[in-house]
Amino acid sequence: MFDLDKPSFLSAKLGRRQALQRAAHLTLSGAAVALLAGKDALAADHSAMKGSAEQDVRILNTALGAEQEAVAAYQAGAECGLLRKPTLGLAVQFQGHHKEHADALAATVSKLGGTPVAPKRDYGFPVSSLKSEKDVLQFAAGLEKGAVSAYLGAVPIFADRELAKVAASILGDEAMHWAVLRYALGENPVPSAFVS
Repeated sequence: MFDLDKPSFLSAKLGRRQALQRAAHLTLSGAAVALLAGKDALAADHSAMKGSAEQDVRILNTALGAEQEAVAAYQAGAECGLLRKPTLGLAVQFQGHHKEHADALAATVSKLGGTPVAPKRDYGFPVSSLKSEKDVLQFAAGLEKGAVSAYLGAVPIFADRELAKVAASILGDEAMHWAVLRYALGENPVPSAFVS
């Protein structure tokens, strides 16, 4: 059985969190927020006023890369052959949520004239250390906890409150994933009144 507290797992979790937090220190323009919200006409108005599309593309691509990593992680979990049918269904559902996040981010990058970052060929997941369904669930729970922390750190940094709402919505989804995975592991799904 593997240990999520080993340095290699910890650095993988911190890498995603730190990347999103670094990207969050930059401010997305109103155009990017409008595009994420599906309001193309509003985005055109904001684009005329602000010329920070390149910065927006960098920030959005950082978030896109993190979502693509989550999609790949759930794929690895699904393909390992260790998940029972109900758990496999849950993994596929969660993967679908991450795909939706990634699709929205990629579309926004494209609308801003950028090129969406491509998924990595290999994320270096510890698949050889996964020996049981519990191992897979612990791995997924660790990734979801890292995503919660990353979005939690990013939400208050955004200058545009609409973008903060979008990030908070994704944060809520990640927190639900983490709670469900903890429950599936037989752990208290909501161990404290605050998320950190």
